Amino acid sequence: MGWQRLELESHALRGNPLGDPSTRPLHVWSPGDDTRRYPSVYVIQGMTGMVDAWFNVTPFVESFSAAVDRVAPDAVVVLVDAFTAVGGSQFVDSPGTGRYHTYLCEEVVPFVDARFPTLAAREHRGIQGKSSGGYGAMITPLLRPDQFGALATHAGDALFECCYQLEFPQAARALRDHYDGSYERFWKSFRSRPAWTEKTDMVLVNTYAMAACYSANDDGSIDLPFDIATGELVPDVWERWLQWDPVRMARLPRHAETLRRLRGIWIDAGRSDEYYLDLGATAFHRAVLAAGGNGDAVRFELFDGTHSNMTWRYSLSLAWLVERLSITL
Repeated sequence: MGWQRLELESHALRGNPLGDPSTRPLHVWSPGDDTRRYPSVYVIQGMTGMVDAWFNVTPFVESFSAAVDRVAPDAVVVLVDAFTAVGGSQFVDSPGTGRYHTYLCEEVVPFVDARFPTLAAREHRGIQGKSSGGYGAMITPLLRPDQFGALATHAGDALFECCYQLEFPQAARALRDHYDGSYERFWKSFRSRPAWTEKTDMVLVNTYAMAACYSANDDGSIDLPFDIATGELVPDVWERWLQWDPVRMARLPRHAETLRRLRGIWIDAGRSDEYYLDLGATAFHRAVLAAGGNGDAVRFELFDGTHSNMTWRYSLSLAWLVERLSITL
């Protein structure tokens, strides 16, 4: 019983456009009884998150890894690394960042199933995460219903007009006033000094990383969804972003059957989320119900809180996911 740290050499990430490592760490918690088979839950990190950070110790706050040790679930728990040089990957395949969706579904999952006592079927495999990880948890089962049978999203990126669009004027103004309207100048500055020392760093990193995921071109170049000089939307680029919005994806008829078949869908967010992801969670929940999602298999909650200090929510959804994924039909 306990954690193991492994490394996986990824073919999908080899030669990625950002030059990020193709060999990635992987942390796996297993109950230790190899005479049984267990459901599995894949845990993916938020923007700027790194897989080893799940083990960080914060005063008065239980780390996620410690919470797993305490709960000791009858499940294999997998911590996946998808960090990039621009802060994140959104767990999608993109010519701007790399093939992180393929990496997760085609490499990490079979790697774990081959080495740990999992029930190697979608009905017994779940995925969870917060923020960008919550985003990945929402879209991955929609894109790969053959791989995942349940999800938990904590304040996942959704309803893009609320969580992303509001930051475009801030990014445009910051680029204009401090970097001559150039993202190249921003990255040169950002990488030459201690990170996060300018108040606009986070909005500029986040906006660029999202563009690298949602609106990169085949040659690796990146289109921004707004005019740097004015902050005005560029409609065709913004539409490319909206096609990746989990709320809009969940409303598509081709995903309705997938949502109905999922064994568990956990959706939550803090009522005072700074990025309005409580609104995104509510909209995603409505889309799930409109698709005919089984009420018994759907959990939705808005709790008193913000986008921070949410680690305590993971153990709640983990226990619920394991229960849902353990059901034998």
